[in-house]
Amino acid sequence: MIHGIPSEEILEKSENKVILKVKICAESDYFDGHFPQFKLLPAVAQIDLLVHYAQKYFGLPLSTPSIKRFKFSGKILPDTTVLFNISFDSEKRRVSFEVTDAADGKSYSSGSYNL
Repeated sequence: MIHGIPSEEILEKSENKVILKVKICAESDYFDGHFPQFKLLPAVAQIDLLVHYAQKYFGLPLSTPSIKRFKFSGKILPDTTVLFNISFDSEKRRVSFEVTDAADGKSYSSGSYNL
């Protein structure tokens, strides 16, 4: 468990790609102090989760030394279940991702970073 987020469910896994189902619980400390009247998952928390999963599933460092592109297109509210679609291109040393709503596929964020 990371920051009160329960363990992820693996929906798909290969050598260079993983799709994870994750419930972003309202009790997570990621929400502490972030808009107390209208809680939402901060962008930095999404990046933290992404880097954590990239390290866990691809053995990558817990860092983002060269952010290529990050686009945040929706607000992740407490108790939302999302899908993390993460891929690693070992040749380009690039991690790419998209975070979508597990129920309706709405995109919350996407991007990539280089190691």
